[in-house]
Amino acid sequence: MRAISSSEHIPVPSSDFELRMPAIADAPGVHTTALAGERVELLAERAMHWPATATLFVADVHLGKAAAFRAGGVPLPRGSTGADLDRLSGLIARTGARRLVILGDFLHAATGRVTALDRAFAAWRELHTGLELLLVRGNHDDRAGDPPGHWNVPVVDEPYALAPFLACHLPVSPQSGYALCGHVHPGVWLTGPAEQRERLPCFVLGTRRAILPAFGSFTGLATAAHTRGDRVVAIAATRLFALPARSH
Repeated sequence: MRAISSSEHIPVPSSDFELRMPAIADAPGVHTTALAGERVELLAERAMHWPATATLFVADVHLGKAAAFRAGGVPLPRGSTGADLDRLSGLIARTGARRLVILGDFLHAATGRVTALDRAFAAWRELHTGLELLLVRGNHDDRAGDPPGHWNVPVVDEPYALAPFLACHLPVSPQSGYALCGHVHPGVWLTGPAEQRERLPCFVLGTRRAILPAFGSFTGLATAAHTRGDRVVAIAATRLFALPARSH
């Protein structure tokens, strides 16, 4: 994968991005595709579902990020943790997932591990006692520390094999297997007439790896450079859109 570029963008011949871009959802908010020969569902909620194993993948949740900023003196509103946990609950209910794999950066920072977060996640976990959770450590998890034991979130290092997939945090293109990655918080700029621009979260699907969008609601976007052969699927609210393939 090439380096991230802050200036790269894709021209779209319309000022009405949502209505004129090629929508690809097979059902509201869902696009079914194949990765490594496996049927998967890309979800507008910035997650991926693997129906054959009832597994839901998310990346870069960054729980406690707003609390960490508040601890540093930045007066941010509360509620992002509850909103993200509610989104997870909705996805689990809708997909029937029995396992949730987090591709790194579950927790944002040690200073964000406040009592309110502990109570919120413990209560959420009580609602999903039958759900298998697995966290692949990311760079923020290394600094924030592993989740407390009563959260019942097993933690592993990357890459973690879930054949044919490799659950990772940092983007890699392995020689064997197919990597599912996070870390980048991929987004794509869309440019319309009169240089109107909009940046949207996206999936970047390559021949050896996929990069998932950041799940957390309080996360930024990096402009993800994609190479020839990559497919980019942008997310606009509840709709999914295929972007033009690179010719070089």
